[in-house]
Amino acid sequence: MIRVLGIPFSVHPLFVLVMLASVFTGRFLELIALFGIVFVHELGHVAAARWLGVPVLSVMMLPFGGHAVLEDRGDFTAGKELVIALAGPFQNLVLIFVTVLLQHFGVWEGAFPVYFIECNLLIALFNLLPILPLDGGRICQALCSLSMSFHSTLVWCTRLSMVFSALVIVYAVVPWLAGGALQLNLLLIGSFLLYTNMTDYRNVHFRFLRFLMNRDKSFSHHLIQGSLVQPIIAETAKPLDRILRLLRREKYHFIYVMNHEGQIVAVVPEQKVIASYLTGGSGQ
Repeated sequence: MIRVLGIPFSVHPLFVLVMLASVFTGRFLELIALFGIVFVHELGHVAAARWLGVPVLSVMMLPFGGHAVLEDRGDFTAGKELVIALAGPFQNLVLIFVTVLLQHFGVWEGAFPVYFIECNLLIALFNLLPILPLDGGRICQALCSLSMSFHSTLVWCTRLSMVFSALVIVYAVVPWLAGGALQLNLLLIGSFLLYTNMTDYRNVHFRFLRFLMNRDKSFSHHLIQGSLVQPIIAETAKPLDRILRLLRREKYHFIYVMNHEGQIVAVVPEQKVIASYLTGGSGQ
């Protein structure tokens, strides 16, 4: 583990496996280039997060990019998530542009700069797949949170991630089934992403609880921004967890409690409902 700008960077065991495979196949120079590209890619996320005032707790480096753990202080909006996610592939485009310039002026010639460009392009495009925790998955999550409740966003983005992870595995295996070579690295990456998202899907409830626990921090943000209140209509018999699953990430809510006659009997701010739920209040 190393620290860059005070942020711990660690290497995932999957990356270590790819590194060992590269050493045994004599592609050590390509490995160094891959590591450098991934490192610059992640620095793009870190720089964007710091520019937007979002603390970065740690970065895990993977063969196809990495996973930056960000701290949500209640003002982590979809817009910020989009900018931070796009900052990684943007770094790859910058590296491609610089390499093309060096080629144009004859500073860097031969086969290796071509490989360097292809590697940057591959990492940028792969990261834009709608799979969490890839950048494309983060972009999809940010966009979905603008029109869906946050619980639905977690559920459907994770499901989409599992589908596309499975497609990556199929893409890696099909050439082998047709008599060609097995794309082992792609198979390992696809399997890792599928396993990760299957685990995340089982833990959606706990991820949603973390979201609820951070809602109190977002109240001051909505107060300062003067956000409009988003109403939620709920019957008196509706369980609290069903009500809370309707919360939107960038909205502040009042819950209008309605009786069986269709009359509003109470108006409750979301903090009280969340507090009642988290402290083990009644399910209704």
